[in-house]
Order: sequence, then structure tokens, then C-alpha cells
Amino acid sequence: MKCTDLMARLAKQSPLYQPGVFWQEASKDMLQDMAEEGLASFRKLSSSLSFFVPTYGYPGNALSNETMQSWQAWLEDQDLPAKQHTYLSQLLSGYSAALADYRTLAASEYASNAQPDLMRFSESQVGDPVEQFEIEGKYYSRSALNYLTGLSFLKKHIDFKQIKTVMEIGGGFGTLGEILYKTLPETRYIDIDIPPTLCCSSYYLQQVIGEGAVTRFDDTANNEQIEIEQLKQASVLPSWQIEKLQGKIDLFVNFISFQEMEPDIVQNYLNHVTRLQADWILLRNMREGKQLRTQHRFGVDKPIFSEDYARMLSDYDLIETNVIPFGFKTVDGFHSEIMLFKRKGAAS
Repeated sequence: MKCTDLMARLAKQSPLYQPGVFWQEASKDMLQDMAEEGLASFRKLSSSLSFFVPTYGYPGNALSNETMQSWQAWLEDQDLPAKQHTYLSQLLSGYSAALADYRTLAASEYASNAQPDLMRFSESQVGDPVEQFEIEGKYYSRSALNYLTGLSFLKKHIDFKQIKTVMEIGGGFGTLGEILYKTLPETRYIDIDIPPTLCCSSYYLQQVIGEGAVTRFDDTANNEQIEIEQLKQASVLPSWQIEKLQGKIDLFVNFISFQEMEPDIVQNYLNHVTRLQADWILLRNMREGKQLRTQHRFGVDKPIFSEDYARMLSDYDLIETNVIPFGFKTVDGFHSEIMLFKRKGAAS
């Protein structure tokens, strides 16, 4: 099924499964780019880099393209010693910020003997990435290091031997599925998302894991029910199919995408997470909420705040929150916060 066909199906679904106002705008740019360029190089498309392929450098550093080009041109014109040139170049590219997150991961993993060994991971080059860095012989993007540091935080609370099925809503281009495949190969991964993003994650995971190991939206389109135990190692399913899922998940993850949705959409998804009896819920959310659409082209009508999750997850206890070192604090004082919830009555 083509992405354009999925978009047509999406338009017929309940508003709870359609994109919120943020992604309604973002999807327009993404669809145009993908139609013109295809998926083979989706990680370097300007719309991807702006919306679901996070970067340490431009545009994730919030500097304008004109500013970046001006500074890079200035740097190339300077007759600087090699050390100074490299230092400034790494600041502009985002390598220095990536290295800081890598050091957080390495320090956390050094202090832990628990599995999985996250330092084994190295990211693929599927999608022709331009936002990726090589560090100590392995490859990392901001997406990868976001998840890796979050999972390292999670290891301090749970035994991953008990985690057999992980579900994510809004999985970007499939990074978490790749990490699980490479560090916990016995774990089943389910990504629930909207097109056109899920078209990229489906393509990505098929390239990384293998087509035969990925359940695609075509495979379940006509199912009245989708049994979790019958899914393949990785699955990429459209948002409206979450209603068909039957069974149990052990861990639910959402990193950043809930903050880009309206509260009623998030509440509906979390109702299904509760229905599927997730023992643990790992979230990363902007504590102060996403920017408003009235202030920007891309924004939400009503932001989600960290305290909203406790209300939405009445069957869960909040175990811990963290911003530093496993989350992120912006230069203007906003907090990208990791939150861990445990289902009441779930075994430790």
C-alpha cells in the first residue's frame, strides 16, 4: 500500500487517530518532499530534519540557515590553528552536543552491569543520514542518543528480562525498533503512527531488520483483531489499528511526540495503553508544554504539561522524573523531562 493510499484511509478515521494541528501542517511539507525525492534518502530531506529526524546541528540548534551559512563561511575564511578550527567546527555541526550525550550514556552504562549492553549499539546509514556522527568507531544520531540515554535511565528501575513486548506511539523513523533489534533481539517491537511518518519507519525497519521480520500495515489491514503474540519481531501499524490490538505489552514508550498532539488524542492513546496492561510507561515530554499554534505556524492548540500525565494515567504511579542528565534543559529554560510510570499492582 502506497503512502498516498494510507493518507486517504487516514482521512476517513476518527479525529482521535488523525494528526493534531501540529502534524497537519508538518505532513504537508513531508508529503511534498517524499513525493519528489522518495524514501531512500528521507533522513536528509529538509522536512524530515525539521519534524521527525532530530538534529544536534541545524535546524535543531534553532539557528537560521542564513546564520549557519554565514558562520561557516566566516570559519572557512579564518587562518586558525587546526585545534581552534576543529573546536569551532564541532560546535557548529552539533558534534560537541552529541559527544556530551554520548558521555552521559557511557558513564551511565559504565556504572551498570545490567542488560542490555547499550554500548554495543551502532546506528545504520539507512535513509542517507546527514545528522549522524561517528564516535569511537560507532554511529549515533540525536534520535539514537535520545533513546539510548532514556533506556539507560530505565535500566536503573526494571529488569529487561521481563520485557518481551515494547509498544511505541509516534516512533519517528524507527530508531527504538533498531536499538531493540540490536541489543534485545528477543523483544517484540510495535510502532503505532500516522502516515506519512510510518511510511518512513516501515521502510527503515525493513532495511535494518529485514522485510520478513516486519509486520507492515498491508499485513493487518483487513484483520478484525490483531493478536500481539502473532506479530513479527517489529511491526509498524497505522494509528487507527491500535483499537484492534489484543494481548499485553510490557513497556510503552513515547518520546516527544505526545507533546505535539492535542490532549484528547493523547488521552485516547493512553486509554489503549492502559487496556493493553503495560506494566511500565516511559515518556519524554516538554514540562512546560509545546509552543502554541497562535504563536507559530507549527504548534498545538492546547499543550500537554507533565502534570497532565498523572491525571490521564490513573492506574499508574509516577516512579521518577529526570531532566539532567537523561533529559535535556534548553538554553531558554525549558525542560525536556523523562517520566517513568508503573502500573499499580504490577510485579517489580
